[in-house]
Amino acid sequence: MNLRKILSVTLLLLAINLYTGGFCMAKEALNKKEASIAKISSYTAAGDIKNLEKELNSGLDNGLTVNEIKEILVQLYAYCGFPRSLNGLSAFMKVTEERKDKNDKTGDEGKVLPSDTDKFAYGDKIQVELTGDYVTGKLFEFAPAIDQYLKEHLFADIFARGVLTHQEREIATISALASMKGTESQLNSHIQMGKNTGLKDDQIAEILEIASTPKNEMFATGDKNTAYAKYFVGQSYLNPLTTEGVKIANVTFEPKCRNNWHIHHKGGQILIVVQGRGYYQEWGKPAQELKAGDVVNISPEVKHWHGAAPNSWFSHLAVEVPSEGGTTEWLEEVSDKEYNQLK
Repeated sequence: MNLRKILSVTLLLLAINLYTGGFCMAKEALNKKEASIAKISSYTAAGDIKNLEKELNSGLDNGLTVNEIKEILVQLYAYCGFPRSLNGLSAFMKVTEERKDKNDKTGDEGKVLPSDTDKFAYGDKIQVELTGDYVTGKLFEFAPAIDQYLKEHLFADIFARGVLTHQEREIATISALASMKGTESQLNSHIQMGKNTGLKDDQIAEILEIASTPKNEMFATGDKNTAYAKYFVGQSYLNPLTTEGVKIANVTFEPKCRNNWHIHHKGGQILIVVQGRGYYQEWGKPAQELKAGDVVNISPEVKHWHGAAPNSWFSHLAVEVPSEGGTTEWLEEVSDKEYNQLK
């Protein structure tokens, strides 16, 4: 199952849970510390330093120790590279300096394996505990050095340090991998490894939901779009950027969210996609996939809708073309049957 399908299933589970009145998966499946681990890992993997700094503060407020956060950021170099890890540690150093007066708990120091440890055997044992079986294959025969590094360094040197439990390390890893492109195979493997440490489906669903939130936002998401909520299926957010002259707003859609069919009378609209993946569709025409950088020029009197893909947040600037007496006519919802035909 690829990342797109994983996120689609996850979000469906979230919706079912909400509908049945048990909306605890997105809010309570992970405790505060676990949720902070997932958020810190996601922002680090995405290179979103601005939001990472906010979450580092929240993580300390939620009970993570300084050394626990250091351990998360150090481990992540194995999954998203030294640059992301070093940038995350630099951000955390800045945060700790700014919080000197808060007396945050330092926590336990990481341990080092004794010098006479057979690290390959030790790491092999930990890897089997996490995966449930010995890991072999043509890839490791083709490049045996990577098998050595995985066992001796990742599963021995890093996992043996303590500070974080194996389950907490898997929360960090799942969140980081789900925040990057092209890591679906590794993500699937670590989801199973997370389950082997005791993570439940609703906890994994919440980790994936955290990882799917927008990163590196060019414009702030804004507040919940309550004023127009009745014209949307799902949750959207609105951030007006200008209120005079040419009106421009940043509109953000959660996965699966879309607005109703509607028509701009007299004045049209321009959409400039800034983040995520979504769709635009005109009446009687196939839906058009949209990605960051795409521009849609919507002519007056054209019936249309736009919104997010099933597995992605989506943000666009909505530029109102000035017109005298221009109005928007809101029409019927885009049905689930219509929407679910999209990829």
